[in-house]
Amino acid sequence: MTNDQQHQELREVLLELKNDIERIADRQTEMIEDVKKIKEAIYNPEQGLYARLKALESWKDTSQKFTWLIATTVAGLATTTVYKFLIG
Repeated sequence: MTNDQQHQELREVLLELKNDIERIADRQTEMIEDVKKIKEAIYNPEQGLYARLKALESWKDTSQKFTWLIATTVAGLATTTVYKFLIG
């Protein structure tokens, strides 16, 4: 191999390496944007994942209290009906 051929090969390898580094940088920029979007989707105080979970937990607590209220009322009415039927 001559010196010119070695220089040409070295140039080609360096150009390939430069192109690979540029592609990595572009992909990294895309990845940063994707991570920003994910963080926004999770941590948005009004519509993010945490806000939705908090609202769902609040709804669950409220509906659970309402279910217990209905169950207690039905049990009370049933007890009253049985008592009146037996006593009355």
